[in-house]
Amino acid sequence: MPYHSFDPGRDRRPVSRYAATHSPMRRRILQAGGLAALGVPMFPLNALAADKTLKILQWSHFVPSYDTWFDAFAKAWGEAHGVQVVVDHINIGDLVTTTTSEMSAGSGHDLIELGPEAAQFTPNVLDMADVNQQAAKQFGKVFDVIPRISYNPVVKSWYAFCHGWTIDCGDYRRSLWQKAGLENGPDTWMQLLEVGEKIRKEQGVQVGIGMSQELDSNMVARSILWSWGASVQDEDDNVILGAGENRARAIEAVKYMVDLYHRTMTPAVFAWNAASNNQDLIAGKASYIVNSISAYRSAQGTKPDIAKDVFFTGPLAGPHGDRWANVHVLYNYIIPKFAQGREDLAKQFILHLTSNYDQAMYHSKLYNTPSYFDTAVPGGDRGYPAVSGASTLKALNDAWFAKDPFRIEGEAEGKLAPLTSATEWTTNLGHPGYSNPAVGEVFNTFILPNMMAKAARGDLTPEQAVDEAAKQAQSIYAQWRGRGLIGGNKA
Repeated sequence: MPYHSFDPGRDRRPVSRYAATHSPMRRRILQAGGLAALGVPMFPLNALAADKTLKILQWSHFVPSYDTWFDAFAKAWGEAHGVQVVVDHINIGDLVTTTTSEMSAGSGHDLIELGPEAAQFTPNVLDMADVNQQAAKQFGKVFDVIPRISYNPVVKSWYAFCHGWTIDCGDYRRSLWQKAGLENGPDTWMQLLEVGEKIRKEQGVQVGIGMSQELDSNMVARSILWSWGASVQDEDDNVILGAGENRARAIEAVKYMVDLYHRTMTPAVFAWNAASNNQDLIAGKASYIVNSISAYRSAQGTKPDIAKDVFFTGPLAGPHGDRWANVHVLYNYIIPKFAQGREDLAKQFILHLTSNYDQAMYHSKLYNTPSYFDTAVPGGDRGYPAVSGASTLKALNDAWFAKDPFRIEGEAEGKLAPLTSATEWTTNLGHPGYSNPAVGEVFNTFILPNMMAKAARGDLTPEQAVDEAAKQAQSIYAQWRGRGLIGGNKA
């Protein structure tokens, strides 16, 4: 399923208002035929208010070429429909606070791109059932994780539209693992521990798994829990982290992290930011990290020798054979209630973006994975070399993963091929249930990486760390349950 990662140096990019120019890319977008791909619009533009302005807020993409493409793409669509489109980019870590401020003020952007945090804004957003239903008719079956990250079954509301997601994978240095006798990298968490320790002792390079208050640490903590057969909640929104067999498995997962820290890592992982594992991989200081492909893309431009040595794995198997990864990041558009009157315009743009997602995939250098794999690839000049026989996004995705169009000279072919099966092992925050507002708050308050860190540092025993985290989660769930936005037991 998904993954994510920060591009070094881009994690603090300030807000900037995009002013499009008449670039060749923009002209190509206007000429490509993608503007007509929607046919008769479900959300007619002539039904909009006289003020035809669409303000979009989203994070600075971890692959910079995506922002360049997107801004021109959005501007070109606006020009074709007599709409002024304004795109603002901010750091992903600032999205929740900015969105909260706009909700409180009752004004701001008409379309806001969030991740799993979108669920917590359910009371303040317009229902997007119509555009989700239209997309299903137009583009076919959606990746089955998507409803669990954009629909609230308790209040029966589509609070978001998810146009894409990112694969969360293992990134490893093949030369280090080959020298240690495991050329294809680790396949299990135990191999990561045992061979990772050998690499650190013999080659002086550590494993890079964070335990700090940042996105990647948050993601990997969940993957490890799930790989041990444990989870924070059950399918019905009940906190089970500290209960019964689930608690026992969670404790074993925390004990593993304690062992992994002492045998393969250094105290730096407790103070990592979201760029740290990328930076260590590119600097040759990490043998293995859990992230998206963005660090690798950065290395292709700045450290080609490192890039050639980076290969990928899916999620590692736990002691019972379970292997799960998070959606690394996801692209959840919400429409605030204060944007009512411009919602048809926002939804029309969403469908236009989704119908042209081949370009989103390409210009993100394959960082963006589509929600709708059955979407037809439009004809004409798409701004990239045509791929013979690739009539759908699924076929295009598989062809590009087999033969990466961004491979640098001297680099092995097929490095992304292990990620072709990502839909089989990707899941969502809230697994095995839905993402929900409580899940988002547990995520935003870093309860799980704190749990791992406290045990690894010796501040708490693994048992105490799990019980503390469970108590914190129960308090959060009780508050959201009291507001009627999640299910589970009332007691």
